[in-house]
Amino acid sequence: MGSEKAKTDFRYDTGEARVPWAAIGENLNIDDLESIIKFIIPSGEDEFAYNQQMANVREEIKKLIGKGRLVSKLSMGSQVQALEKEVKKMLEVKHACFVTNATAGFEIGLKLSGLKPGDEVIAPAITFLSTITYPLQIGARVVLADVDPVTLNIDPRDIERKITKRTKAIMPVHIGGYPCDMDSIMKLAEKNDIMVVEDAAHAFGGSYHGKAVGTIGDFGSYSFHEVKNINSFGEGGIVVTNSEYGEQFASSRFGGFDISNPIDKWLYDVVALKGKGDHYSMAGNHSSTEIQAVVLLNQLKRLSGILKTRRQNAEFLNRQFEKIEEILPCPLDTDKIKGTYHLYLFQLDHRKLKGDIQVFKAKMNERGIIQIPHFAPLYRFSYMKQLGYDTESIRKTCPIAEEAFLHKFTHLPLYPLTEEQLSYMADSIIECVKEMKK
Repeated sequence: MGSEKAKTDFRYDTGEARVPWAAIGENLNIDDLESIIKFIIPSGEDEFAYNQQMANVREEIKKLIGKGRLVSKLSMGSQVQALEKEVKKMLEVKHACFVTNATAGFEIGLKLSGLKPGDEVIAPAITFLSTITYPLQIGARVVLADVDPVTLNIDPRDIERKITKRTKAIMPVHIGGYPCDMDSIMKLAEKNDIMVVEDAAHAFGGSYHGKAVGTIGDFGSYSFHEVKNINSFGEGGIVVTNSEYGEQFASSRFGGFDISNPIDKWLYDVVALKGKGDHYSMAGNHSSTEIQAVVLLNQLKRLSGILKTRRQNAEFLNRQFEKIEEILPCPLDTDKIKGTYHLYLFQLDHRKLKGDIQVFKAKMNERGIIQIPHFAPLYRFSYMKQLGYDTESIRKTCPIAEEAFLHKFTHLPLYPLTEEQLSYMADSIIECVKEMKK
């Protein structure tokens, strides 16, 4: 990674000199550090005691600075390199690039896939808007596929029905961290010479048939936004690939800078990204910071324990629901499929009840339990109609997504709840369903 970074990811830092050009224009000082601590640990009820303790902390920081030195690099330095190295090792992947968010990773993957205006991209009807943001931005055509009734992941059978000669990419989304049917998707892609960009925003740490989710397609992008299982100080993403296109990752992250072949009388060159089919596109700026990398490196160490807790919570809920035929529980791990349990996919067989998921959600809200139906089908949002899509026609081609959203599914939290919270949620769900049976 060191040589790759020196080649393409230019940053100001001239090193030792009588008059150097430092990487940081205005160094952090003790006031900055104190502000950061106050942000991370704000005052509680006893503000006087809090301010006293902060005064002590400030004095200790002064002493610490006297024994050490302030950081000399805040972005794209050794910590980012260390993070990328660790992710490559964890996922057994050749190339990994830490970027601002998963959306930036999708953009990079699609650019290197050769996507251009007029091409088609197949994505699931149920996903977050980020999945299709870049195709819509450049004037590619988004084709929404229906979802599997059990997992709510994209249905390979509908992908096959919607492939045309203009299809350039498929974007499977591992909703809630449960892996898509990647074998079927990859067979379709290989048969039709289509690139696969995995939206693995929910799925870091999951596996499918022995391979890390996100490394099976041509590209995969993960999210480390604050709500995810682990985060990189609030925002962040990592895009990965095993293909030779990954050699362009660093330049694709930062404007196409190439310091290895500078133009005459200047420090660097700026190159376009060469995608599949010799299609060229301009790189964006998706640089990430050292502090984000520090936090994520630390949280990576906790990932296995975090996933274990979430899995146990899901298994507990499924056991509670075993004898409730109207509840369609969350799919669990198998020998070949390991999810990340970012969300608990909960569905009701509404035909057996007097009411549907909308009634259920209202009853749960009355009991103080928040659930969020990730996500509304994309054809229901104004922007698709505003961009010229016949959303009513799309809706008719996605009947499972439509029924699930209106009548069947919601998501429950799986983060480390207390035993009392988990039991209360399970009991409340069962009570709500019994009420809806009467």
